[in-house]
This record gives sequence, structure tokens and C-alpha cells, in this order.
Amino acid sequence: MFGLFKKKTAVEKLYDRYKKLMAESHSLSKSDRTASDLKFSEAQSLLKEIEVLESKK
Repeated sequence: MFGLFKKKTAVEKLYDRYKKLMAESHSLSKSDRTASDLKFSEAQSLLKEIEVLESKK
């Protein structure tokens, strides 16, 4: 309950976006492989950005 008003950090926001992109990539993989690959590559670049931010801690 005390974490109710806690703001998300930039890394947490990026992780949420990463999870969303991976889910979209997975759902697109069943119908449009090219779009799925684009979402996956976008998610991978986001993951690299997250790793850079975490290494600065």
C-alpha cells in the first residue's frame, strides 16, 4: 500500500515498454513475420539502452 504513489524510474518504464514490444512481436509472429522482426529489433535496441543505464548505477 505504501508503494501506491511511488513513481517509476526510467529503467522501470523502459522495462515495461520492452515487455510490451516483445508481446507485440510474439503476436505478430503468427501473421506478419516482417513486422514481428521489426518489433523484435526495436525491443533489442531498447534492452541495450536499459543495460547501459543499469551499468551506470
